[in-house]
Amino acid sequence: MNAASDRHAVVIPGGNYGPLAGLLAYAGEAAARRGAHLELISWTPPPGRPLEERLPWVREQVAPVVDGLAAPLLIGKSLGSFGAAVAAERGLPGVWLTPLLTVPACVDALRRATEPFLLVGGTADDFWDGALARELTPYVLEVAGAGHGMMVPGPLVRSAEVLGQVTTAVEAFLDDVVWR
Repeated sequence: MNAASDRHAVVIPGGNYGPLAGLLAYAGEAAARRGAHLELISWTPPPGRPLEERLPWVREQVAPVVDGLAAPLLIGKSLGSFGAAVAAERGLPGVWLTPLLTVPACVDALRRATEPFLLVGGTADDFWDGALARELTPYVLEVAGAGHGMMVPGPLVRSAEVLGQVTTAVEAFLDDVVWR
């Protein structure tokens, strides 16, 4: 039996960023090209709830999907990085794109992780803290000047190059750490 056929990846969207948008599409494709079956979560977050209070809601969306799979990789963007709580509870690896490193509940979940995770963020993102990211994990991609959508100022090709950097980091993490 091919070990890759047992691989699963759960793609967790952001607040306004679906599971097939930019960064998540490429991160998911990186997992799929390594034989992972993708589980895409789609949602509409409840309005009016402060960001700090959304962890339980995200857990309610992610846990039932994860519970049906054998040791999946979790891939989340922004609000989806609250999925780190599920990863920590179940001992699962993660790829967290523009995680909410200024929100204590997210940081607490990352601190409880027992499996490796990759953090990706930009220095112009108000939710990013590069020093904290490097304290939490040795697997960090920090892009100078990138905002919360990992876009950088200047010609659009520079932002496309950032997408390439993120994809390369995700592929290396999957090949060298998660699915050696």
